[in-house]
Amino acid sequence: MKTFVAKKEDVTREWFVVDAAGKSTGRLAVFIADILRGRNKPTYTPHVDTGAFVVVVNAEKIKLTGNKEEDKIYQDFSGYPSGLKQRNAATIREKNPERIITQAVEGMLPKNRLSRQTMTRLKVYVGPDHPHAAQNVQTLEFNG
Repeated sequence: MKTFVAKKEDVTREWFVVDAAGKSTGRLAVFIADILRGRNKPTYTPHVDTGAFVVVVNAEKIKLTGNKEEDKIYQDFSGYPSGLKQRNAATIREKNPERIITQAVEGMLPKNRLSRQTMTRLKVYVGPDHPHAAQNVQTLEFNG
């Protein structure tokens, strides 16, 4: 029996659309991270980028459980003294709702060069419309 190792030349990328309306943030982030890494394929190899493109729509309708709307803090640091900005999830949802999903998925990926390359295949949009219809996208149902 031989061990199969995927090669980056043999990888075919698919496009998937995931609707985030009413879905729990963490559970959806794990689901998206697995598709981005290619863990849903039998040809998954940890050190080869075998994942697909994921388009997330309705980012503003994601569900935050418990008191996270007021208690969860997102931080930005400019690098300068007193350059730390802290905002709660409600403020982020108003100004940039894509960031909630993007940051959650980024936290579910390993911290290496491959994950930074993987994050470029995540596309998050507010509302049900997206400009990737020409890529022959498939709709994925997440029931979690």
